[in-house]
Amino acid sequence: MMLVNPNSAEARDIAYHFHAYTDARKHAESTPLILDRGEGVHVYDSNGKRYLEGMAGLWSVAVGFGERRLIDAATRQMERLSFYHNFTGRTHMPAIDLAEKLVTMAPVPMSKAYFTNSGSEANDSAIKMIWYRSNALGQPQRKKIIARERAYHGITVASGSLTGLPANHRSFDLPIANILHTGSPHHWRDAHPGESEEEFSVRRARELEELILAEGPDTIAAFFAEPVMGAGGVVVPPRGYWEAIQAVLRKYDILLVADEVVCGFGRTGRMFGSQTYDMRPDIMVLSKALSSSYLPISALVVNDKVFEPIADETHRIGTFGHGFTGGAHPVAAAVALENIRIIEERDLVGNAARVGQYLRDGLQRFADHPLVGEVRGVGMIAALELVKDNVPGAANLAVGGLGARTAAHLIEAGVILRPMHDALAICPPLILQEDHADELVSAIGAALDKVLAELFET
Repeated sequence: MMLVNPNSAEARDIAYHFHAYTDARKHAESTPLILDRGEGVHVYDSNGKRYLEGMAGLWSVAVGFGERRLIDAATRQMERLSFYHNFTGRTHMPAIDLAEKLVTMAPVPMSKAYFTNSGSEANDSAIKMIWYRSNALGQPQRKKIIARERAYHGITVASGSLTGLPANHRSFDLPIANILHTGSPHHWRDAHPGESEEEFSVRRARELEELILAEGPDTIAAFFAEPVMGAGGVVVPPRGYWEAIQAVLRKYDILLVADEVVCGFGRTGRMFGSQTYDMRPDIMVLSKALSSSYLPISALVVNDKVFEPIADETHRIGTFGHGFTGGAHPVAAAVALENIRIIEERDLVGNAARVGQYLRDGLQRFADHPLVGEVRGVGMIAALELVKDNVPGAANLAVGGLGARTAAHLIEAGVILRPMHDALAICPPLILQEDHADELVSAIGAALDKVLAELFET
């Protein structure tokens, strides 16, 4: 057990705070990192140390920390209407304005926006809507949903079942029935020897079709997918992937749900990841950069193919028996609207494309590093796949050991990145400038070299 003042914030955190994505026993023997304030691309801990926040918090703080316009938008709305719900036909102007904005800015024709509080809730709600729609269409057997291995769609019982990562299933009795998984789009890891990206994409589409046929096409309702996988390791789809996958979905009239929680609002160098990869979703799931995570808010944007049968069913039953107290919260909606204005006015999507390319060019210097197997990314999101094959001293490291060591050295150097197993994820605020990118690349290089030296010493 660490020795700290029992009245300190660190000791009180250990005594009272149960953390997400944390080994609770190990946490009790560690020193928590307490963040105190943020400004631009930087955050500061309780001791005043500055960190370049290379993960935008949790893939989400698009406009940076401490943005005065968002603080003012929240204050104005809090003073005017601090809360109201959208049950039983009631509403308010921030919800009306945000719904209109999301529907009209969508890259494909959409009909309605439905508000929730997190990406997990939004994906969970999408599943319920899809099941509700199947019943409305007189297709009660059409309830199965396909996601992908290594996908991340959230952590509720239903959205956690969509997620294709073992740690999100173990000891939770997940996935639930009617949730299926097909192969991930990671060519570097999953391709057969000598298999090109195009050949791999065709194979993945063929495997999807085989799964559909084995289960029965009339039982498959939807396919959920991130344009670029986030928490699964920043997996960028290979050439031809989305063209091949969408052809299969159209063939069997299966809905496509684009989980834009990480990709949306500029991350891939276009406003939406669906634009980057020419996806034609029936439902888009939005969160994180929707408000730059200044306040919790998320949304589903659905087309008429989804909405019209649901609307008919609500009329038959007399209600749509689903909703959240905080859904369409007026303060969160006001902040989201101002956040989108900032992204558009400051051309942060263009900045993500330009500075993101600069950052990814800089990361390419590590392509031949002994600890790096692959450098990948698009827009302002990237990852280094760390490997231990070239370093004898790494043979006994557990999965995730390289990522954890590298991330720890980066923290010491004042840079926050996220290890996901042995992929080191990089997802800074969209306001990142070239000098910040240089700082990131330099720190990553130093951290990799320190880990390499440690391994050669063992």
